[in-house]
Amino acid sequence: MTQRDESARPSASSAAPSPAWDARTETQITLRSPAELADALPYLMGFHPTDSVVLLALHGERGRFGGRLRLGIPRNSEEWPEVSDQLAETLVAGCVKRGARPDGIVLFLCQDPRTGESGREVMERLRPLAQSLRLACGGLDVPVYEALCLSDGRFWSYCCPDERCCPAEGTLLALPGTSVMAAAAAYAGIQVRGTLREMEARYAPLVGERAREQESALDAAAADLIPRILGGTGGAILRRETLDLADLVVERFHAAPPLAVPAEADARDDALLAGDEAAAIVLGLQDRVTRDRAAEWMEGPRAAAVLRVWRALARRCVPPYTEHAAAPLTLAGWVAWSTGDQPEARIALSQALAADPEYLFAQLLHRACNDGMDPEPLRRCLRGERRGRGAPPAAGTGTDTGTDAVAMTGAMAGAGEPDDGLEEAGPAGPASVVPAAGAASPGPGGPSRPGGASGPAGVKGPAGKARTRRRAGQRGVRGRQ
Repeated sequence: MTQRDESARPSASSAAPSPAWDARTETQITLRSPAELADALPYLMGFHPTDSVVLLALHGERGRFGGRLRLGIPRNSEEWPEVSDQLAETLVAGCVKRGARPDGIVLFLCQDPRTGESGREVMERLRPLAQSLRLACGGLDVPVYEALCLSDGRFWSYCCPDERCCPAEGTLLALPGTSVMAAAAAYAGIQVRGTLREMEARYAPLVGERAREQESALDAAAADLIPRILGGTGGAILRRETLDLADLVVERFHAAPPLAVPAEADARDDALLAGDEAAAIVLGLQDRVTRDRAAEWMEGPRAAAVLRVWRALARRCVPPYTEHAAAPLTLAGWVAWSTGDQPEARIALSQALAADPEYLFAQLLHRACNDGMDPEPLRRCLRGERRGRGAPPAAGTGTDTGTDAVAMTGAMAGAGEPDDGLEEAGPAGPASVVPAAGAASPGPGGPSRPGGASGPAGVKGPAGKARTRRRAGQRGVRGRQ
């Protein structure tokens, strides 16, 4: 299986323009140099992409930004040509699907230096990957107008030969908050929330003694709950117990306002959640009906607290219960998407699919989010189900069927069999790029690489390798939806 330095789950950014960049605001920024492109990247993504390949589609004479795609850089350089083909094909196919074939592409390679390595050495090490991506895009008749490497606080251009603007030692990135793009983003209310690694760390399992304590709590909860689940009786009672406990925890989090520093906020939230509470809720959420009922908590004044609870529960899914994190991670992605936080939604849903690649609800939400769909139809269905259900059914009747959120999401996305391969992003946003003189290379062009993939990536993932089901050693009863 392909290993990458960062998230192995490819993700797209800004499948549709965010409200801050909606064309109706008439906010337009023209980027004229590699330096301005490098500075704009975190604002376009919503975070600083680390250890990532990022492709941005350009449309029209003025190079209006369109679809964008991110993937963790493959560690094995032998995979670079195949991954490059699939990335280029996926981005182009996604743009064509939405009615606008890209006229060009901007490429970013972002990676921190390894121990003892300089930023320039990173740039040279990744040069074959940049060339492979340029060949893949050129083979589809979509030129790469600029290809940048960002490392160690500097950037280099693979396209511009002019050392007056792109010196061999690299160019320092602009200080945060000092550029025109930063000023426009601040005016529009756009925030850059740290690096991709920092955002993913908010969902990482606990370690050390706390992890061992949580494992023991999960073992104890499983020993109590599994016989009741397998016995086929009391399902409605278990669902009600899980949801009542989760509601109690949400109210506790809601009463404790969030802290500004993410690490401090997560530490405080962890202290608000007891190990036995977390174990009972995590195992209870493996039931599809229970999870779908919890998905109804997607808006309103408690939505921020709900997201914090799902994050905290994901961190409690310590080995060997890591696959159980798919449920709270998917719920976190759904709440984030429902409340308009697309970067957080994509990261949470990517993490859910990393925990369990076959988790259908996460697959469908991930696709819908990346396709730029409006979450309101699913919200409306969940609201209607909640209203129509009225009083809860009598305990132990076994008639508590709940909302089929998977079917709703699949219908909304028009999905038959979910495609858990590469994702593509959506329509063009209002920012545009004007290539700088000397750097406006039309891309490598030329014929496509022999033996390249003939279509966008499918269910086998970014390197054409089948995903493996990581089931060994897991405990408890889990649903696959």
